Order: sequence, then structure tokens, then C-alpha cells
Amino acid sequence: MTIPDWVYDRIFYQIFPDRFANGDQTNDPPNKQPWGTLPDTVHFQGGDLAGIQQKLDYLGDLGVNAIYLNPIFLSPSSHRYNTVNYYAIDPKLGSLDEFNNFLKTAHRKGFRVILDGVFNHCGRGFFAFNDVLENEADSPYYNWFHINRFPLQAYTPGKSTNYTAWWGYKSLPKFNTDYAPVRKYIFDVAKFWVDQGIDGWRLDVPNEINDDSFWAEFRRVVRAANPNAYLVGEIWEVDSRWVGENHFDGLMNYPLRKAILGLINDERDGDGFIDDIQQIIKAYPYENVLAMYSLLGSHDVERPRTLFGGSVEKTCLAFTLLFGLPGVPSIYYGDEIGMEGGRDPDCRRAFPWDERKWSRTLQEHIRLLAQIRMAYSSLRRGEIIWPEKGQVEGGVAWIRSLDSNKKILITANPSGKDTVLRLKELPTMPVEGKLPNLLDETHELHIAPNQVSAPLPAWGAGMYLLPD
Repeated sequence: MTIPDWVYDRIFYQIFPDRFANGDQTNDPPNKQPWGTLPDTVHFQGGDLAGIQQKLDYLGDLGVNAIYLNPIFLSPSSHRYNTVNYYAIDPKLGSLDEFNNFLKTAHRKGFRVILDGVFNHCGRGFFAFNDVLENEADSPYYNWFHINRFPLQAYTPGKSTNYTAWWGYKSLPKFNTDYAPVRKYIFDVAKFWVDQGIDGWRLDVPNEINDDSFWAEFRRVVRAANPNAYLVGEIWEVDSRWVGENHFDGLMNYPLRKAILGLINDERDGDGFIDDIQQIIKAYPYENVLAMYSLLGSHDVERPRTLFGGSVEKTCLAFTLLFGLPGVPSIYYGDEIGMEGGRDPDCRRAFPWDERKWSRTLQEHIRLLAQIRMAYSSLRRGEIIWPEKGQVEGGVAWIRSLDSNKKILITANPSGKDTVLRLKELPTMPVEGKLPNLLDETHELHIAPNQVSAPLPAWGAGMYLLPD
């Protein structure tokens, strides 16, 4: 299996387009909420493609070099998972020309861009579903959906019973992807946007299109258009079925997120955390482990700082673990400045561009992590070496190593008390001495015969460059 080589050298930034930046107020809807209003499931706040393009230098300065955009196609909602036209950019975000200009600018600045592909279901305003609403069983698009009986009652209260919809939401009729014309339509859409120049797709709820042949053909079509397109699936559990030559290069690594949260929130001890990570690693070929889309926050979950009770220190540690483990790290817009938010829609608040509201500590920490990751290929492509059980006291530790390249030792103190992490002898260590902590120059690594010790503050961590 060939994974696009560029993927390993990326740090992703996920953007919910309506809430990141408003760069062109002329395309705002008339009922737009004021920027920063606590979000609901209905209203828009005016974010657009122009705003994203204007903030590319901000993203580059942070150290990210890839962007994942939540849906941008024509839709009546701010989340845009109920697509009306897969070939049209939502005018509230901009035009096709503006999208192509954004894409060209992003590529010139060194970014890769992937889009959200919502192909399990569409919106009620989608042309084929509208035709069925109008013509019922006489519609030429009758077989595009799973129809039980008429009338469809698509706009009445309650769950969908007359046709199949995603989780019963009437606004999200499910495609019949067994039907050849539907498959062709979706594959043509996927190819069209790859031909426009996007660098891949994030596929929404792909397990609900429970058809291996569909995804094998989807992959073939996309890769024929661009052999270097990255395909990542939204699969929430460890499941090797969805990775490989007939499916995806990587998955949204929610199990990794769960392991990190469990360790820091004292739901798992160090051994349990390591077991969780090893379960993920053992489930997939290692080249795919390295291509996993590793996340702490997204549009579907509470923001990490909120889950940590507002603690910047815990959030910094979580990002250190994320960047130190195998996979492609991602940042959900605003997590780098300490935005808070509960479950959807609260996790979709508008980005506060008033810098007085930012956590500079967290932002600088993530910027440093990005610099370290890009400086050492072992963090991007290296294997992970775990000390044997019983060798580590006072925290967790592991090594990232790549052939003859520099080895990085990572240590973490997932507790609220200062500690000295002690680690029995490591390979290639000098007999004694000190090594600087790339994350914190005030806490060096101390090397003595048969033991390494790392003083760490509460919720602190270390990254140390080991000698050859």
C-alpha cells in the first residue's frame, strides 16, 4: 500500500468554516448572529473562505501545514452536513473562483487541504430528493433513496419513518449507495474536487456505507485523479477493516484521544495507557499508524481544555502526548489558544480574534511542539520503543527512533504533584551527564549509572534528544 509521503510531514488544523474568521461581510446571511454569540444549531456567524485565506500566515506561524475543512458545499445549515449541491461552494462562504484562489494561495504557502466528504446522506433540498418529494413513486430518482411509503413527511416533526435517514433525522435522507447511478454521482463528485486541486478527503461516517466494494472504487477513482491524495475515515473505534488498499490511509484516531484523556484525568494508570496505545498500534500496519489523523478536539466532541476543567497545564500535557505518539497530529481551530466548549454545538464557538482572550502559554507550547516535530524525523516516521514494565517510576516514558536518526525520549508526569520520573538504563546512554529538555530548559534529564531521572513539574513533560 502506498500512503502519500507528504502526509507524514504534516500537522493538521481543522476549521469549522462558519466560525473561524469573517473575511468578507458582503456574503453574510441577513440573519447572521454577532460574532462570538454562543452557537446554536441554526444560525450563522459569518465565517468564510476569505477569512481562512487571510489567516493562513497565522496558521503558518503556529507551525501547521495542512488544513481539514468541515463541509463547504451549498447547504441550509451552519454545519453543512445536509448538502444541497455537491458541486457548489456555499455562497455564504464564497464562490468557486474564491475557493480556487484560496486553494492556490494555500498551496503556494506550503499547505495541503482536504475536504469533508459527506456521501452517506444529503440534505432535503438535494435535487434528487426534491424530485421524489414532488413526484413520489414516479420520480426517476426513486431508487436513489430508501423509501418505505408515501407521503414522505420530510418536514413534519419527529423521526423519519417513511424513508431512511441518518439516525432518523428527517433533514438527512440516506443515499442508496447500492444503486449504480448514485455511486457514479458520488464518485464523479469526489473526482471533480480532486481535479480542482484538493489534496484528499476526510470521509464522514463511512461505516454507514457498509460496502467494501464502494470504498474500494471510491479509492480507485480518487487515486486515479491524484495518486497523492490522502484518504482518512471517520471511524471511532479500533477496527483494522477500514485501513488498507481498499479503504483509507488513516482514520480519525479517537481511540488515541480517549487514551490521552484517560491518562490525564486519572481514569487509566500508566500501564493502562500504554496498553491502550499498543492496542491501536498492533491493529494496523505501522505505515498506517503513522498516517492516522490524531486529534484531541473536533466539531463532534468537547474541547480538551473544557474536559480538563479549564487547566492549561493539562491541555499542554495532552498536546505533548499527541505530538510524541505515532500519527499525524491535528489541532481543532481555537484549541491552541485555549478555547472552551462542551458538546455540539458548544464546541463550534466563533474564534475570538481578540488576543487578550488567548492563552499564550498554550499557544507557545503548541508552536514549540510543532517546531520540534518538524526538526526530528523520528517523531514523524519513527518507531516507538516502550520500556519494559517496572522500568519506569513516577510517570510514563517512551522513545521514538528512526534508523540512524536521532532518538527522542519522551517523559510525562500525569499527576498534579511535582515528581522525579525514574527510568532504568536506556540503550546508547552515556554513563553519566545531563541532557536538555527541549520543552523546558529548567528541567534537565539526569543520567547516572543504570538509571535516568527526569524532574518534572505537575502535569509536566519532557522531550530529550538522546546521543548517538
